[in-house]
Amino acid sequence: MPPAITRDRIVDGLGDVPYDRFLLYLMGPYKSFNLRYVLSDEELAEIDVEELPGPLRRLFRNRDAIDDAKALLRRVQGSLRTDPGVNAFLAVDVDLDTDDVDAVTQSIEFARRANATVFVVPFLGHNFGVGEEAGSILETLSATHGDRIVFVHESNVTSEMIRSARTRWDLRIETYETEAELVGIVRRFVVTTMNRERFGDLEHLD
Repeated sequence: MPPAITRDRIVDGLGDVPYDRFLLYLMGPYKSFNLRYVLSDEELAEIDVEELPGPLRRLFRNRDAIDDAKALLRRVQGSLRTDPGVNAFLAVDVDLDTDDVDAVTQSIEFARRANATVFVVPFLGHNFGVGEEAGSILETLSATHGDRIVFVHESNVTSEMIRSARTRWDLRIETYETEAELVGIVRRFVVTTMNRERFGDLEHLD
């Protein structure tokens, strides 16, 4: 029988912060998009990067870069654990084996136990798996946790999934251009959620 995912289990696996019972589940790609997912080395060699529009130029220049998508999530996590001091966490921070509980089920349960859940979608993120998990979470929890969920995507990211999520689940969607703006958006969402719990608009999670 798979281990139960409880708030206590999540908290016990994280470090100390001022508001350790306020759980912020951060979701996003752990890998940056690599052009070799869709193009061969021969096709890549034929492309003149300097003639491409800005967003595509960024994508091509980062084709051999070390993975930085997870590093972005870690920086956002660190900022929120410092100010306002909530227990921000990634799925990999909780010691659960995917042989016991599959990744999608884990994400649903983390979002169910969290005070707030934030999907972060950067332009260079490899977002395929994130889209599947986000859809599963929203399908399962939007009716009960919709006010606790926000989807924050970089301004260059556009997709049918984002548009349909806004319509189907009335999902709150925000856009950012810089990392500082991303952190600010998430911080405001967290503080608003904390205040709504404190003053009774949202159920206080023990």
